[in-house]
Amino acid sequence: MKYTKLSNTEIKVSKICLGTMTFGEQNTEKEGHEQLDYALDNGVNFVDTAEMYSVPGRKETQGSTEKIIGSWIAKGNRDKIVLATKIAGPSPGMSYIRENMNFSKKSIHDAIEKSLTRLQTDYIDLYQLHWPERKTNCFGVRNYRHFEEEQWQENFAEVVETLNNLIKQGKIRNYGLSNETPYGVLRYLEEAKENNLVSPITIQNPYSLLNRTFEIGNAEISIKKNIGLLAYSPLAFGILSGKFLNGKKHPNSRVELFPQMARYNSSEVDNAVIKYAEIAKKYNLSLTQMSLAFVNQQPFLTSNIIGATNLTQLKENIDSINITLSEEIIKEIETVFVSQPNPAP
Repeated sequence: MKYTKLSNTEIKVSKICLGTMTFGEQNTEKEGHEQLDYALDNGVNFVDTAEMYSVPGRKETQGSTEKIIGSWIAKGNRDKIVLATKIAGPSPGMSYIRENMNFSKKSIHDAIEKSLTRLQTDYIDLYQLHWPERKTNCFGVRNYRHFEEEQWQENFAEVVETLNNLIKQGKIRNYGLSNETPYGVLRYLEEAKENNLVSPITIQNPYSLLNRTFEIGNAEISIKKNIGLLAYSPLAFGILSGKFLNGKKHPNSRVELFPQMARYNSSEVDNAVIKYAEIAKKYNLSLTQMSLAFVNQQPFLTSNIIGATNLTQLKENIDSINITLSEEIIKEIETVFVSQPNPAP
């Protein structure tokens, strides 16, 4: 395994992070524990979850992932991992989580206490804002559209202050952002600097061969402001494993189980995947290996969040850390990218 440090800290994390959103939906508690054990045995010390998981978010399974991780932590595993979770942002379909789905002081305190209880721990190493409160382009929306009628009241200062108070109380060690735009990242950084408070240290956004929108504006901020990327969906819901090529069906996959999650379902995606698969085959790599290795070696990356529904997948995903793509492969990848940039924003 290769390791790095969370930005502006001495916290060492593996460059492969175990994503857990399948726990409680596609994976049982037993399977979740097996994945956690296997990941830990193979050098992965970084685990990411969220209060809304498992995915897709619904009332019946909300918090199930944290509970599964919590029962594993209760076996004596807390000091073996760096633990990250998230508070959900506003969503009209998630009022079952709490009445006011926002980042007010009350909401943040409600969310952190419930996460701590489910996770059976006294503290979170990295607490993240899952998506912005304001209406902006994330979750498959390529371009920003301004909403004159939006009622959102800017509260970056209150959020930063609340999270800093949680750090002082010892309930979280650091905080980060997720699904954020350059505007949001800079506003949080500005508020922290102006008030001499701790800044966000990570940004968890999608990043893969099919979605490199992070490079448009956030990559520069990430490097120059030292706020590292935690890349999620590096295999685009399994599309970049190549298992769906030639119309193959996989009934237990997220893509087919949850058709409403259509971020990676398009002819543009299919065409790009075929071309990337040809490059991987040319260099005797699996498409999974090439896709993950591409993410792993980006200069703005802190950790690559991989997920799996079985140990075979998990092994291949973790082992990708040992692969380095040559300049030749990168050049061919860039040729495809230029012809079909970001088909799955």
